[in-house]
Amino acid sequence: MDQNSIYGLDTEFIKVDTLWPKLGVFQINVANQVYLLDGTTLDLTLFWKKIFTAQLNVFHACGEDIDLIYHYAKDKSLSNVFDTQIGMSFLGHGLQVSYQNALKQMLNVDIDKDQTRSDWLARPLSPEQLNYAANDVLYIMALAQKVRSELQEKYLLDFAQEDCRNLTYEIGQETPLALLYQDIGNYRHSRRELMQLQQLAVWREQMVKALNQPRSFILKNSTMIDLVEKNHFQLCNVKDIRQNILREHGKTILDLLKFLPAQEEWPLRMARPIRHSSKEIGNKVDAVIQKVVNETAVPKEVLLRKKWLNAVYQHVVSGHDEQDLPNYLLGWRYELLTRPLIQVLHDDQQYLSTQMQVAQ
Repeated sequence: MDQNSIYGLDTEFIKVDTLWPKLGVFQINVANQVYLLDGTTLDLTLFWKKIFTAQLNVFHACGEDIDLIYHYAKDKSLSNVFDTQIGMSFLGHGLQVSYQNALKQMLNVDIDKDQTRSDWLARPLSPEQLNYAANDVLYIMALAQKVRSELQEKYLLDFAQEDCRNLTYEIGQETPLALLYQDIGNYRHSRRELMQLQQLAVWREQMVKALNQPRSFILKNSTMIDLVEKNHFQLCNVKDIRQNILREHGKTILDLLKFLPAQEEWPLRMARPIRHSSKEIGNKVDAVIQKVVNETAVPKEVLLRKKWLNAVYQHVVSGHDEQDLPNYLLGWRYELLTRPLIQVLHDDQQYLSTQMQVAQ
């Protein structure tokens, strides 16, 4: 196992009542040999280093696996990843093709997925669990080879590989505490309500990390919205609030709602969801996107996600630096897609002036 190694990897873990996953089994395929590592007893320090220095790590749907590796390795800089799910999305199989369906479609291989909900922390593991875990990496190298070969034929391999790097980078990024409210609030909320959401979100994040519990165990997003929208001071009427939270933290929650900083420190209102100001501009945006789809053969849903398009709009509205755009929009997409979209939107001065007023 060295820098020339290519690993096929998967993890089995439990994440039911904790913020961070509990590793059960780590599966590896190296040189077509499958190994199962016991994540409950082994010190995997050296293994994490091998992954970070490998030539390539192959996964299918790697999001939760990467999150787990970052937590256990205490390092968030993995860039040598190829995700067969991302590769297959470029080939037109949709954004979330399952491993089972991927093997069927690409290799005509059938595998069982009957142990998905198993207890991977139990010991000993059953023969069925061991077989299931091994199967998850047994065919992944052959799958990756087929996917990469087809991507190469379509001149899409570099694009897919870059998107894999963007994903592993994105997973490693933590939203600053002061901005967590933006994932909960919306344009309907007043500045006062956004300030309350900001205080609740910061407190919840500190709690979940201290207690290693899921965010929903402290306060669900819907509960936080209910708290600020209905101006609750009788917490027992609040939607979906847990009794232990009421007992232990009720006063703190009420204080966070009541005691706010000076008004000039409150967040600005959030911009409305994107609406084209005219059919003409909407058509121009669609035309830019379709032109790139036709030129590159990259499926539309892979080329541009809704949240990326929103980021372009917000960039044009706010006039922020282009470097603040998602990495996905700054790489291979930039000259093909991002710059033409920015140009089209800049041409619509009426749209811009309306959005600027709304964002204040």
